[in-house]
Amino acid sequence: MLESLKKEVFEANLELPKRGLIKYTWGNVSVFDSDTKYFVIKPSGVSYEEMTVDDMVVVDLNNNVIEGKMNPSSDTPTHAVLYKAFPEISAIVHTHSTWATIWAQAGVDVPAMGTTHADTFYGEVPCARYLTKEEIDEGYEHNTGLVIVDEFSKRGIKPLEVPGVLLHGHGPFTWGKSAKEAVMNTVVLEEVCKMNFYTRQLNSYAEVLPQRVLDKHYLRKHGKDAYYGQN
Repeated sequence: MLESLKKEVFEANLELPKRGLIKYTWGNVSVFDSDTKYFVIKPSGVSYEEMTVDDMVVVDLNNNVIEGKMNPSSDTPTHAVLYKAFPEISAIVHTHSTWATIWAQAGVDVPAMGTTHADTFYGEVPCARYLTKEEIDEGYEHNTGLVIVDEFSKRGIKPLEVPGVLLHGHGPFTWGKSAKEAVMNTVVLEEVCKMNFYTRQLNSYAEVLPQRVLDKHYLRKHGKDAYYGQN
């Protein structure tokens, strides 16, 4: 079942250590299939050196395992909530990458300070709040997803315009219309977190990117009038 999707998810997961985004088993990628309403996700706690494409797990949006001999990632309920709430996305990545996690632990939004950020994220990447004790006890991973959704709703952010979020004290989630895009968004987020940190070290009064520059760089790559790249 969903053999091509399993291959896509497997290869996307292997991209994370190649890009220096994870250590040990600290990450996962999933991809949603709009026809079956199932998604494929990495198994829980399996090392990347030992993992095979056959280890990928097919689950439904209620976290039921449809196919697979291993337990799915412990973050599966978070992915399910995001797929339900953001139907425009088709892939999700979660890591504990160093620079993005530093910002998450600081509880700070990632401002758009340069065009590297603006090419992918149309504005600051939000840092969502800590979960309450009740939310943790009721269902930590499920409520993690709800906290992300609530943060985007409160701020009026469109998920594909800002395809990522930080969780206070935890780390980043990114997403996209494909596994490749979601992984790329993770790489970009990690890089801009690093760039912003050093920028503020060099000049603590450094300004955020003017809206006119943010608009130009984001819209030349996204939307009906985009002209970046090849047709």
